[in-house]
Amino acid sequence: MKWCALLFVFAMAANAQRVNMAYFYNGDDAYSPKNVATSGAAARLTHLMYAFGKPTASGCALSDAEADYKKPYDAAASVDGKADSAEPHAVRGNFGQLLKLKAAYPRLKVLISLGGWTLSSHFSEAAASAASREAFVASCVGLFIKGDLGHGMSIAGLFDGIDIDWEYPGACGNTCAFSAADPRNFTLLLAEFRRQLDAVDKRTLLTVATAAGHDQYSLLELNAIHPYVNYINLMAYDLHGPSEKTTNHHAALYANPVEPADSAGRNIDRAVTDYLAAGVPPAKLVMGVPFYGRGWKGVASANNGLFQHASGAAKSSGGPGFESFRVLKNLGYPGFRDPLAQAFWVYSAADGVFWSYDDAASLVNKANYIKSKGLAGVMSWELSNDDDAATLVTTLADSLR
Repeated sequence: MKWCALLFVFAMAANAQRVNMAYFYNGDDAYSPKNVATSGAAARLTHLMYAFGKPTASGCALSDAEADYKKPYDAAASVDGKADSAEPHAVRGNFGQLLKLKAAYPRLKVLISLGGWTLSSHFSEAAASAASREAFVASCVGLFIKGDLGHGMSIAGLFDGIDIDWEYPGACGNTCAFSAADPRNFTLLLAEFRRQLDAVDKRTLLTVATAAGHDQYSLLELNAIHPYVNYINLMAYDLHGPSEKTTNHHAALYANPVEPADSAGRNIDRAVTDYLAAGVPPAKLVMGVPFYGRGWKGVASANNGLFQHASGAAKSSGGPGFESFRVLKNLGYPGFRDPLAQAFWVYSAADGVFWSYDDAASLVNKANYIKSKGLAGVMSWELSNDDDAATLVTTLADSLR
């Protein structure tokens, strides 16, 4: 009987659904909640992370009120085919559309993500003391979980949890507004979030987005933070990019022994191994994948452009050296695979342009890695970079089964 019980437990664990999370960015006017539905992504995702809420020194605020709840959607652009109400206290914008998306896909969990690369500069101040942490968390919970927008408007029930995207505790991110006390205070901040969220509803989710670069994650109290969170989402991308003078893979699974020594050691397997060794349970660790690529120009043709000197960032529609999968897949450049790093790139010798990104085959490899390590699943940044058929979201959903 005992052996039967153990086999049943193992079977249940093996068949547990892996998470398929994706970020929805509120700064892209061309991509709306309706696109999440019509592309097929909503039916395949388990969690949608709405980016971003804005941390301040004392609490939480909206980063774009117009996009978040003011912008009216007409019938053609609405998730349910009905125009937004003109009633003064009606919630419109993305928040109103996401409420409709949740009604259509009741299994989909929606979380508010706080911070990100451009909005993390006040986390250090907010987390600095017990009093500041308590006030900060109370503000965030009041705004996004209890749902009080003010002016008689409520979004109660929209967000199933909070995602903390502090880039980075104790280290520079977009700015260097950090303190040496941040790593300890980060742990204490998560404990305070967990305490206040539990007071509202113990089912409320708490997740964190953390770095895959050793310089950043080595500062964190990884074994201390995981008890407070449901998932740790490893941002396993931007490991290399055109700020470096030599081309490389920006989201490689493994190291390649011949990569440039001055930038070696930045790969997903190293980060995953270190997180697990630090005590993070594999069932709480989520691997992030990019739906975009990093590119260089002025690249010599040796080795099909890989590990070659470059003159700078490739030109693109998304900013220097940044381009979405939906564009990259149609470039028509020859594609290559690094069997050691298990990474993909395209290179045009005629143009001297090199792009590193994940195609569908790369994501199948990553899904197999996730399953082999017993990880919780996958997270992606971000949905508007996938194509209209949600090719990457679908590939991940199918491969994680």
